[in-house]
Amino acid sequence: MPQSLSKIYVHLIFSTKNRERVIPRHLYPELHAYMGGVLRDLGCTAVEINTEPDHAHLLFVLSRTEPMSTIVGQVKTGSTGWLQKQTPELRNFYWQNGYGAFSVSQSNVKEVQEYIRTQQEHHRLVSFQDEYRRFLQRYEVQFDERYVWD
Repeated sequence: MPQSLSKIYVHLIFSTKNRERVIPRHLYPELHAYMGGVLRDLGCTAVEINTEPDHAHLLFVLSRTEPMSTIVGQVKTGSTGWLQKQTPELRNFYWQNGYGAFSVSQSNVKEVQEYIRTQQEHHRLVSFQDEYRRFLQRYEVQFDERYVWD
């Protein structure tokens, strides 16, 4: 086979440092565009991006050539620098060290897009921490609560 072809959807979730609710809503459109640009530059295709004051959800098609850790590192590092330049209140902004990356089947892409789009409504009922724990349990990821949060 002369070509290397793949289409792997990833739902990436990560929080602000200490889950601080500091990302202002008025920055969301530009922040999402910035994150999408980082993904594009890494050979990924952004499908849906949304943030809340304390966390981010990104659905994208995984690059054929870049490892997940590089993609996550570049998205978080780049968006950290971008956010720190937007307002003095964010000059000490950081994302948490960890992240969760979950596979999404082609048949569930629309459902995950809608889920990501409606985060504001969703979090009226469920906290970010409870949401994240549910993802870990649904995907049968073994975790130690002491090391999930920073």
